[in-house]
Amino acid sequence: MSNDSDAPHHKAGVAVDRVGDALKRITARLGHTWPQGGGVGSVTLPWGYFANVIDLGGTGCAITADGVGSKVLIAQMMDRYDTIGIDCVAMNVNDLLCVGAKPISMVEYIGVQDPHPDMLEAISIGLCEGAVQAEISIPGGEISQIPEVVTGHKDGYGFDLVGMAIGVVALDQVIIGQDLCVGDAIIGIESNGIHSNGLTLARKVLFEQGQYTVDSRLSTLPYTLGEELLRPTSIYVKEVMDILGRGVSVKAMIHITGDGLLNLSRVKAKVGFRLDHVPEAMPIFSLIQQVGGISHEEMFAVFNMGIGFCIIVEATNVDCVLSTVHSHGKRALKIGEVIPDEHRRVFIEPYRLVGQGKQFLKA
Repeated sequence: MSNDSDAPHHKAGVAVDRVGDALKRITARLGHTWPQGGGVGSVTLPWGYFANVIDLGGTGCAITADGVGSKVLIAQMMDRYDTIGIDCVAMNVNDLLCVGAKPISMVEYIGVQDPHPDMLEAISIGLCEGAVQAEISIPGGEISQIPEVVTGHKDGYGFDLVGMAIGVVALDQVIIGQDLCVGDAIIGIESNGIHSNGLTLARKVLFEQGQYTVDSRLSTLPYTLGEELLRPTSIYVKEVMDILGRGVSVKAMIHITGDGLLNLSRVKAKVGFRLDHVPEAMPIFSLIQQVGGISHEEMFAVFNMGIGFCIIVEATNVDCVLSTVHSHGKRALKIGEVIPDEHRRVFIEPYRLVGQGKQFLKA
């Protein structure tokens, strides 16, 4: 990812550096709310991981919050709202999995420009479907009518959708990549397309630069462009819970969201990651790259590029993990291995890329 202000993600309105600065300021203050001395209510993990874990007296309550970002604009452009709830559930429960937790419940917040009953019912259809896939409950939530704050592509139909989810995990079984060893295998599970990250850049490239519409049909895509961008984020709960239930020693789990495969470096261990077998780019990513003239460095720093979730295990457990994932109807493959590197860099061998922090560079 380039720091040049003319880089595509800056043109699309994503101020990565400013967000990072804001997070540092926020966390510096919120850290003062953490109970001191351990015990019930204590926060067990540092800032910055996919989810945190609260001590409930021997049992850990994993907790996270996330939304669907500007994917709500695609739903408005399509005038279709019955799948966006799946994305909201997915973004939350997949993060809970990363600490080894079993997701159990989620509440949602919907901020609307105008509370259209048909739109809100359609959103609830997706929330219910996501909950079924993730095997969680949705016991409550909030609808807020704030027309001065929320706008959107379609006047009167602007909305934002955010969830907060919890899960359970034994405190001695929390996984954050603390036990990774050189030679451990990295398994990538396929994504369902663009998921819920990178939509700002995608819209900028496809609808502004490329002059496509949501109804455009391209020979490389099985759906209209709008349908392709709206495909729901995959939920990985069932296969991950199955793997953990088989007694596999899982070393780390990584939800590939914003920043793409750079998310691997969020694990606790000071190790590197060599990826020598990444899948061929899905047609939607090839289209965005071609129309926008975007480099491989930028693409891999913004999009999931076909990998939605990674599981790291000892090499002897690879076959078990692959077969378990396949039994749940998803494709997976070994994409690389853990290597010695105290700088936590990510090496994507086929494209000669080296990633560190928030960017990939040519090797």
